[in-house]
Amino acid sequence: MKLKTTALFATMLGALALTACGNQNNTADSVLRIATEGSYAPYNFTNPDGSLAGFDIDIANALCEKMQTQCQITAQDWDGIIPALKTGKFDAIVSAMSVTAERSEQVDFSKPYYINYLVFLAKNDSKFDPSSKTDIENAKITAQRSTISSQWLTQTYPNSKPQLYDTLDNAFIDLGNGRADAMISDKLPALTWLKSDLGKNFTIKGSDIDIDDKVAVAVDKGNTELLQKINDALDAIKADGTYEKIVIKHFGAEGMPKDLQ
Repeated sequence: MKLKTTALFATMLGALALTACGNQNNTADSVLRIATEGSYAPYNFTNPDGSLAGFDIDIANALCEKMQTQCQITAQDWDGIIPALKTGKFDAIVSAMSVTAERSEQVDFSKPYYINYLVFLAKNDSKFDPSSKTDIENAKITAQRSTISSQWLTQTYPNSKPQLYDTLDNAFIDLGNGRADAMISDKLPALTWLKSDLGKNFTIKGSDIDIDDKVAVAVDKGNTELLQKINDALDAIKADGTYEKIVIKHFGAEGMPKDLQ
């Protein structure tokens, strides 16, 4: 998700961008309307020309190809993404969304297509120690609002006072500009940011945090027919090597998850 939690009653906002994609030679009449956030690199992001790109986008296109349908992928703000699915605006969500018990009351999830870990970031020379409860409770820690990372932080350390942001980019910006001591984030977006100009003087502190966070496609509750087609397509792209190619393209060979069962 994103690897994120979603407010169930958040106000829906309009779509930010639209891209039609898929096999140009596809003669199928059906269209699969897919929502993604479009601002959660490297999973999904919006190019300067308005087109959508990233791991989620390539996964969505590969699934549509196996399902012999056309992909219509639209950027939707995160807080409104499940409400938009529930009202029929979209058929599915492919947006680094973590499987949680709360979400499972609202949507049905496919088999997982990725596994996420959390990490803490701080300046290279920072003495911030994520294994220290005192450090975490006293530090200014940035995080994206309504995410698995911010939820884990506040539940594990109730006395922490994270600085929450509507987008991951804004959380990174404040960390990079010295307005915070540390940040908690999903690992892959963090690794991408560390390669940027703003993130080059920062590093991951401590070990990866394994929270059994599986990423999956979401469909509306009870849409068993579509869910089965998506699961079959996931099996197919894993079997023919398409999935591995997409993972390596975006995350490198070290990004291949060991177990997606």
